[in-house]
Parts: sequence; C-alpha cells; structure tokens
Amino acid sequence: MRIRREDCICIAIDIQDKLVAVMHEPQELVSESVKLLKGMRVLGIPISVTEQYPKGLGRTIEPIMELLGKRQKFIEKRSFSIGDESEVQQILHETQKKTVILLGIEAHICVLQTVLDLQHDGYRCVIPVDALSSRKQRDMELALARMQNAGAILTTVESILFELLESSDRPEFREISKLIK
Repeated sequence: MRIRREDCICIAIDIQDKLVAVMHEPQELVSESVKLLKGMRVLGIPISVTEQYPKGLGRTIEPIMELLGKRQKFIEKRSFSIGDESEVQQILHETQKKTVILLGIEAHICVLQTVLDLQHDGYRCVIPVDALSSRKQRDMELALARMQNAGAILTTVESILFELLESSDRPEFREISKLIK
C-alpha cells in the first residue's frame, strides 16, 4: 500500500542537542532529518516535534529549529512513547491522518515504543531508517526488526519523498529533486 500525502503527518521525536551528540552516525541523522523535514514542508505535510525533558537534554537541534521557525510548537514530554502524550493524541485526532512518518532518537526507546503504541491504535507507521539513530548500532538494528515485525514500513528519506511526490509532473518535483542531490 502506497504512502499518500493526504493521509500523512510527520513527527520528529527528540532530535535534541545532548542526545544527537552521542548517537551512532550523528551527521547522517541530522542531514537526513533536515532533508525529510524540508521535503515535508514542500509537500505541505503537517509536522510535529517532541522534546524529551528539554531542561536536561537540551532543545531540538538548531538546524531543525531554524527550518521550522518560531511558529512551530515543540511538545515537551516525559513519557518515552508519544502515544502516551495527550497533545500528540489531540493532533492525530484533529488531523485525521492515519499514516505517521516517524524520525528521531533513540530508535530502540522512544521511537520503538511510539511505533508499538501507534500500530496498536490503528495507525500506519512509516520509518525512514536513515533519519533514525541510537547510541549503539545493535540497539538500532534490533529496534528496526521489532518495528517491522509490528507492521511498520521501513524505508528511506529519498524513497518517502518521491513516493509522496508520485510524479515528475508535480509542481514540487524540482524542489524535492534539489533536496536529494
């Protein structure tokens, strides 16, 4: 089943200063996350951002803060799964989107628990594996296997953007192509 833009919301989970610094391959995490979020903006897909205990773990990284701007709401949380957060539940209910693109950290904690909860609640989770990380590669690998076993779709940033674009005839094609190069 294809990913359709009219049914999608994108949620960036805990891509924060102190966390990114200790992740496996942090440069790829940051560059692919920014690329995906830029693409979501171009395609008009709603974006939500969570921050796990920002007083202790810092705020969302500057490249994402700059991209999303001052009007973006950042949802502060303490639960690992965003499925437990009432603000996120309200956003999902209000938008009526059933496909949730999830990126962020850590793959084996907050992202995994979110996938398990959202899949259980009837949402379809799409995971761009290149915009995800954990401190240890093994944790990431096992989390991805578990997500896939739970029914999540594992893919890449580039694949998601072009699947949502659907055709080179679309007006956003040039902008999306520039992001990928």
